[in-house]
Amino acid sequence: MAATAQSIIFHQYDISPFSEKVRVAFGIKSLEWFACDEPVIMPKPDLVALTGGYRKIPVMQIGADVYCDTQIILRELEKRFPSPTLFPGADKGLGWGTAMWTDRVFFQAAAAIIFGGGMPLADDAFIKDREQLTGRPFDIEGMKAASPMMAEQFRAQLGWLEEQLADGRRFLIGDEPGLADASAFYNLAFVRWTSPNGVKIIETFPGVLAWEKHVADIGHGKRQEISREEALDIAKAATSTEEAKADPGEPNGFKPGDAVTVMADDYGRDPVIGDLVSSSAQHIAIKRNDPRVGDVVVHFPRAGFLVMKS
Repeated sequence: MAATAQSIIFHQYDISPFSEKVRVAFGIKSLEWFACDEPVIMPKPDLVALTGGYRKIPVMQIGADVYCDTQIILRELEKRFPSPTLFPGADKGLGWGTAMWTDRVFFQAAAAIIFGGGMPLADDAFIKDREQLTGRPFDIEGMKAASPMMAEQFRAQLGWLEEQLADGRRFLIGDEPGLADASAFYNLAFVRWTSPNGVKIIETFPGVLAWEKHVADIGHGKRQEISREEALDIAKAATSTEEAKADPGEPNGFKPGDAVTVMADDYGRDPVIGDLVSSSAQHIAIKRNDPRVGDVVVHFPRAGFLVMKS
C-alpha cells in the first residue's frame, strides 16, 4: 500500500530512543504507519526541508503538517485516534508530567551509563555532531568517570517504577498501557540495545522486568517503509489541515499571521521561523515555505520550547 496525504509518515531511525516511545504508542493504538529513516547525524537535508531547521528525531508528518518533538506527536495521535487512549483510567495529565521526567532526568541517567560504557556508535563523527547539537563538549571521559554515580541515579529511578508496580499491576497506571508506559519503557530499551552493565541493573527489579515484557509485547503497530524522496513529494502535493485560530489566553499576545521564531529550550536550539497559524497552552503551529516541499505547517509543543517574535 502506498502512502497518501492521510498516512502517518514517521521520520526516525531504529536505534533512536525517543522514536521508540512513539513506536510503542503506535502499538497501543494499533496504527498503520510508514517509517522514513533519517541519518543519525547531520547533514539531514530532507528533514530540515520539512521542519525549517529542527534536526532532532523523531518528526511525524501527515500530509503537509509536520510535528516536531514526541510531546506534540503523541498529542496529535491522541487527537486523531482517541481509542485506545494513551490516558487510561483516571490519568488525564499525569502522563505528560511523567514524560517530562523520563525525557530529561531519567534519560540523562541512562545516556551517561550508555556513553560512559563506550557505546560503539560514539565515533568521532557522532561526537562532533552531538557537540554541535548540545552546544557543549560531548565528554566521553567525563561520562566514564560519572558512570558509577549515574548508575546509582538510574537504579533509584528504576526503584520508583518498582514501587509503582508492587501491587502486581500490568502497567504503570493500571491494567491498560498508556503514555506513562511508553515514556518509561524507551529508556530501558535504549539501555538494552547498548549497555550490558545497564541491563544488569534493570534485571535486579522483578516487577520492572515483568512490566517491561508486557510493554514489549504490545509491539509497534503495522510498520511499512517509505523513502525520504517520497515523503517530501507527499508534503509538496498536500495542503495543511491546520486552521488559523487565535488564542484568547495567549500570554505574550501572539496572534495568527505574526512572524515568530520557535526553538527548543534545552538542546538542539535550531530556530524555526514562520507565520503563526494557531496556538494554545500546549501547542504552536507556524506556516513556512521551502522550495522542496512548498507550504507546510510545522507544529511544536509549548512546554520545553521558546516562542519569540521574529
